[in-house]
Amino acid sequence: MADVPATRRHRPNYMLVFAFLALLTGVEVGVAFTPVPKSIQVTALIALAIAKATLVGMYYMHLRYEGRVLRFIALGPLLLAIILMLPPLFDLAVRR
Repeated sequence: MADVPATRRHRPNYMLVFAFLALLTGVEVGVAFTPVPKSIQVTALIALAIAKATLVGMYYMHLRYEGRVLRFIALGPLLLAIILMLPPLFDLAVRR
């Protein structure tokens, strides 16, 4: 890797990331219109949203190339979001 300039080492293919985000959005739309139980739909949509948020954070916010401390700081809100999503999922499961 010594012959590759430092500016080219950490340059992600933004169009590929964008295409993958568009694909995940298409999957989300497809999941929203499938005739499956709502609990499965909600779980799948949350998982897809977390995957998309991770991609945006890692590539467009450049967290992939930062140190561990900054990564852990960025993980805090993600963990909080997951914790805040648990009560609605529990409520959805109990209402059945």
